[in-house]
Amino acid sequence: MRKLTLLASLLLLTLQPLMAQTESDNTSHPSPYEWSWVRDGIWTGAAIGGAAGGFLLIQNKDDIDPEEFARIENDLDGAIDDINFIDRWAAGNHDEDANKISDIPFAISFAAPFAMLFDDEINDHTGQYIGLYIESLATTAAMYTITAGLVDRSRPYVYDDSGVTGRDRRMSNNGQRSFYSGHVAATATATFFMAKAYSDFNPDATGKFWVWTGAAVLPASVGYFRIQAGQHFLTDVLLGYTLGAATGILVPELHKKKNTDLSFYPVRGIHRFSGDEYQAMALKYSF
Repeated sequence: MRKLTLLASLLLLTLQPLMAQTESDNTSHPSPYEWSWVRDGIWTGAAIGGAAGGFLLIQNKDDIDPEEFARIENDLDGAIDDINFIDRWAAGNHDEDANKISDIPFAISFAAPFAMLFDDEINDHTGQYIGLYIESLATTAAMYTITAGLVDRSRPYVYDDSGVTGRDRRMSNNGQRSFYSGHVAATATATFFMAKAYSDFNPDATGKFWVWTGAAVLPASVGYFRIQAGQHFLTDVLLGYTLGAATGILVPELHKKKNTDLSFYPVRGIHRFSGDEYQAMALKYSF
């Protein structure tokens, strides 16, 4: 996630000339979005700054409280029983193969939006599209890192007493940031951004169903393997999925151009039957 944030900063600095060119030279495929370098520069910069601050919080997290770890070691069944019933079944998971597999769809998700640049409508606005993508990822990174830095929740592998998971690993501060799943959140942001942007640029496309299906399946697969790996509980994954998908959809939606065919204005006149004067507000929509 740290490398992703730094890459976002560098990409954003190189996008301005490309964006200016694509917005001025291509009018055959108008963009459904509006971009402001002042507004979106502040937004993205603040998000990247928030993510950097969140990383510092994560790095400075304390290891698990010794008394809490002693309670887990001495009364594992009781400690697991204290976990809510939705998550309890995942306690003790520690599959390292699943951990490695989860990185595959995670990595694919970041590349997937760039595949949409082969679409003519999106390609005409490459700079704007990538700028919105970076803004979406930066927003998710800020929300996740700050939350993970402030909230302590033991990962499922902390409850693994089989001997497979080392004691030092179970006690480390990394084991205290189960809440929530950053992998799932980032994956969902990338894939749902891709589906949302594709749909906005191609409202009549027949393949939208499959794009949205892929957008939903990829973060779900990451979430499944993260649970099996003992990195997160189900609620961590569900929250990461929800926040990531919401960010991927809402960021482009908030940038959509306003409907110029809709107008709202005051009117006044004389009623044709009663002869009384009236004042009102009228709503007009042009088809």
